[in-house]
Amino acid sequence: MESRGVETKVGLFVFIGLALLAILLIQFSKGTSLLHGTYTLRLHAENVGGLKPRAAVLLAGVQVGSVSGIQLAPDGKSVTIYLKIYNEYPIYHDARFVIEQSGFLGDQYVSIIAVSNLPPVLTNNAEVYCQPPFNLQEVARSAAGFVNRIDETARKLDASVTELRAKVLNQRTMTNFALVVDNMRTFSEQALDTVNDINRLIATNGEQVNLAVSNVLYFSQQLTHLADAAGGLMATNGPAINTAVKNVESSTETLKQLMTNLQSGQGPVGVLLHDEQLAANLQAIANNLAVATSNLNRLGLWGFLWHKGMPPATNAPPRALLPPRAASE
Repeated sequence: MESRGVETKVGLFVFIGLALLAILLIQFSKGTSLLHGTYTLRLHAENVGGLKPRAAVLLAGVQVGSVSGIQLAPDGKSVTIYLKIYNEYPIYHDARFVIEQSGFLGDQYVSIIAVSNLPPVLTNNAEVYCQPPFNLQEVARSAAGFVNRIDETARKLDASVTELRAKVLNQRTMTNFALVVDNMRTFSEQALDTVNDINRLIATNGEQVNLAVSNVLYFSQQLTHLADAAGGLMATNGPAINTAVKNVESSTETLKQLMTNLQSGQGPVGVLLHDEQLAANLQAIANNLAVATSNLNRLGLWGFLWHKGMPPATNAPPRALLPPRAASE
């Protein structure tokens, strides 16, 4: 009987130990402890990388919870991460959640970065955004694409250089360029010779150059004095000059009015100029004077007075006179 009672006690003790060990293992597998109460946070991220359940949740390097589960969204575009956070660690709503990695090949974990600790505090089942982890493979693919673009650019650049050599840097272009360089060298030598000639001219004719500069300076001074004198003359005789200008303007207006009157036939002179009879008489007098001067030129004064064929004084236009008769007639 006594041995049977001992066996029962030992069996009960072993069962209780195994039960406690199973509970501890279950709690450890969930990343929690029987001594800590927890609340749940739900993180939303585009990609979780290699994050796994039971991964640690660190705040300033201290573990404040663990990842209890990871669930893919129905649309397949995002992932929900469930965190179990110990009750004694409040997380403020402005905190940042980032998936990081321990070392280069270490396990990934969720890092909580405190910002300003502004209230309110995140409560149970609060939803927050989590930044995806650094994806080395995505960076490698991007780098490979970048390298491919660089290769393509290098090929295009090589083709451009080849075309440039074929069309621009050919034998003819290089020959022309050599000629241009030779011409530039010749021009520079000639310019240097010209500068040397100018220097020699200035050195040998320094006195004449100084004299010319002095003359120019003196001439400029005289011009300045003349300008000052003209300014003084205008300043002292301004009223007289203004009066003379006004008199010229008045005379011009009077002459313009007189010409207008003459053209319109006003006044004595205008009436005489527009009288047709007077104009006819003046025309007849002019014709007679033309005949008289013509006869005087041909016959002389006495021949003109005694010539039998002298035309009478009429208003007819002048006509040619007969030549003088011979003595036999």
